[in-house]
Amino acid sequence: MSLITVDQDKCAKCGVCISECPEQALKLGDKGPEEVYPQQCIACGHCVAVCPKGAIDNKRTPLANQASSRSLPKLSPEEAESFLRSRRSIRSYKAAPVPREKLIQLVNIAHYAPSGSNLQGVSYKIIDNKDIIDRAVAMTVEGLERDERFSQRRDNFFKPYHEQGIDTILRGAPALVLAIADKNFPRGRENSILSLAYLELYAPTLGLGSCWAGIFENIALQEHSPLLKLFNIPEGKKITGAVMTGYPKYRYPRFVDRNPLDVSFYESGTETIH
Repeated sequence: MSLITVDQDKCAKCGVCISECPEQALKLGDKGPEEVYPQQCIACGHCVAVCPKGAIDNKRTPLANQASSRSLPKLSPEEAESFLRSRRSIRSYKAAPVPREKLIQLVNIAHYAPSGSNLQGVSYKIIDNKDIIDRAVAMTVEGLERDERFSQRRDNFFKPYHEQGIDTILRGAPALVLAIADKNFPRGRENSILSLAYLELYAPTLGLGSCWAGIFENIALQEHSPLLKLFNIPEGKKITGAVMTGYPKYRYPRFVDRNPLDVSFYESGTETIH
């Protein structure tokens, strides 16, 4: 089955789409790009997106579905640095619920993240029911207390939870976003990390904060985790990532520095340290 069509009147035969195809599925013929190995197409959309003339169409990534990016404003390097450095892992949230429209916006951006071989394969489940979140926290605490690796965390995780009712697992976040993939999908975790990183970067634009739920994941990502039933995760699926989100209770008026940058270049058998 032919995947691509080419508008001969528009095609400049520049070969850019050929060069940008990651699977070498195209070649440049007398009339422009032609398919060589259509079965190799991974539906990345590069051929359609890169064409300067809008001359090529692909059934798997239709030109009609592609929005123009020509007039989009670009962040300066300084703006981008400030934006990225200003993101904080939020562990104190307001009690206010997050509108579902905003939560949908978050996961919509998440699903545009890069993935290995464009396999994608990640879906999302949003938990915004406080009772369910509270039950998930209780089940996580119970599971962690049976794990010897967390025995030293009693005073700072388990004791505040039991004696003061402090949520030391999901930090009182009003919403939890789960990434989900097939159990036999080899890149489920990798692709989930990439997608949830996009979500965390986008959250501040909606006035939201987020934090990777790493402690929670110790129980949630287990093969036979009791949380699978609590969250109604379909048979054959697994949880591959978790991020808490909500409205930050506090603002951070300062950037926090990191350890000194450690980077080197390999040059002619020697390393140059910068």
